[in-house]
Amino acid sequence: MTESNDHTPDPVHAAARQAGRIVELLDILWEQARNDIPPPYVPVSQLRVMYIVESEDQIRMRALTRLLAAAPPSVCRLVDRLQALGFIERLPCPDNGREVMLSLTGAGREHLARIRACRDEVLVEALTTMPFHKRAMLTEGLAGLQQALAETPMLLVGQHTRPAPKEHDAASA
Repeated sequence: MTESNDHTPDPVHAAARQAGRIVELLDILWEQARNDIPPPYVPVSQLRVMYIVESEDQIRMRALTRLLAAAPPSVCRLVDRLQALGFIERLPCPDNGREVMLSLTGAGREHLARIRACRDEVLVEALTTMPFHKRAMLTEGLAGLQQALAETPMLLVGQHTRPAPKEHDAASA
């Protein structure tokens, strides 16, 4: 149950609901603003790959597949599309010739910067309508939320990606 008997929302659940609503509004805003972003249009699924590869430079394809919780052929197709756009490059893995490392190209970094600049414009427009003290509280609250999310075990992006356990190790565990 998310509310107490006196119908006062639990502050943690209320904050979670509010954050969820903001994410939904931002999703709508980003979709509406996609025409302002210079071509090529990159779908959300491919942007997610770019964000992960940016934060985990030279990530192994296998680790990316785990982080996305997707089937290897699906991830391979996403990477193929991004490579065709010149946004991601495949590199040989120095310690395993059968594995591939992924890295964002300069063009990929520039495209993400353009997307972020367009999104920042939309947010700046909205934030300028807020009183200063509320913007200051929002900034502090968002920094705290970002830190809490970065430290949660559920969010594996941005943490050092460990290699997958070898099959015989998993069987013996």
